[in-house]
Amino acid sequence: MKTAEDILKEKNREMVCISPDRTIREAVRLMTDHKIGAILVKKEGKILGIWTERDLLHNIILPGFNPDRDSVGDHMTTSLYTIQPHTPLLKIKEMFLGLFIRHIIVEKDGQYIGLLSIGDILRASLIEQDHQIKELNAIASWEYYENWGWDRKKR
Repeated sequence: MKTAEDILKEKNREMVCISPDRTIREAVRLMTDHKIGAILVKKEGKILGIWTERDLLHNIILPGFNPDRDSVGDHMTTSLYTIQPHTPLLKIKEMFLGLFIRHIIVEKDGQYIGLLSIGDILRASLIEQDHQIKELNAIASWEYYENWGWDRKKR
């Protein structure tokens, strides 16, 4: 079964980070440029939080909210979930579903090495299921079933 590190390697994308003192508009621009839905908030090499499209939806209705003035650090989510690189795909799916989260950070030897989204996990899961189906089809093809009762046909 695939692991978090396997999925990161297939994803082949570096983490995109922004400083907490940057504006919401700058974060949106950076996310748009990279075609991503979440950005990690980082200061002096330390991840402080995450800011997502969903945070924007929640923030935009706040009285006085101004994307040109408000900083990402003031509106980021600080409760972060991490996993180890050897975490299997099934466990990651359970975490996403059980914790009602959309992003999880992969941590290796005390360093953050990547960010996985629920979309990354769904894609990896579907690819794995496709491989399993192909393996099963190779083992038990229609030809096998068609010839299975050959001795009964002679009676």
